[in-house]
Amino acid sequence: MIFGYSRISKGDDQNARLQIKAFKEAGVEKTFEENASGGRWDRPALHSMLNQLRKDDVVVVWKLDRLSRSLKDLLVIMEKIDNAEAGFKSLTESIDTTNAAGRMMMQMVGAFAEFEREMIRERTKAGLDAARTEGRVGGRRPKLRDDQKKDIIENVLSSRKTGAQMARLYNVSEATISRIVAKHRQPIT
Repeated sequence: MIFGYSRISKGDDQNARLQIKAFKEAGVEKTFEENASGGRWDRPALHSMLNQLRKDDVVVVWKLDRLSRSLKDLLVIMEKIDNAEAGFKSLTESIDTTNAAGRMMMQMVGAFAEFEREMIRERTKAGLDAARTEGRVGGRRPKLRDDQKKDIIENVLSSRKTGAQMARLYNVSEATISRIVAKHRQPIT
C-alpha cells in the first residue's frame, strides 16, 4: 500500500491541493491529511498512518518538512517506518528509501544525527563535571533543611505529633515524612 501524508500548518492560508495532486501522480492509494504544526509531535493522522504501516508499504510526502520540522522527530518517524519494514519517498527532494541510494542517504543523515547526539552528550557531561568542580550540584533543592528533618524525627518518634501533622506543618507530603523517619530508623552500616 502506498500512503500519502499531507500536512498544512494550522492557521495558515495554505491548502493541501498541491500535495494531493502530487500524490495522485505518484500513485498514492490512501492519504492522511493533517492541519497542524510540523513542530508538534501530537498529530493524530501521522500516528494513525504509522500504526497502519506493514512490510513493503511506502510513505510518500510532498516535502520532508511536511513530515516534521525537527530533525530529531524526523529521525524518530523514519525509524518507525524502517521498523515496520516500509519505504519512504519525498517527492520534492527525490528521497526514496525503497532503493539502495535512498537508503544510503538516510543512513548518512542518521549517522550525522547520531554524531550530533553524541556531541550533545559530551558537552552536557563536560558542563556537569565543570559545575561539580566548582561545588555546584544538580537536581532540585531539598524542601527541608537538616534542622527541620531533626524536628520531624523527634516529634514523630516521641509521638508528640503524627506524620500527617508534621507534613502539614512543613508543607510536604506524608510520604516525605515517612521516608525521613524510615531513613533515620535504618541502622548505619
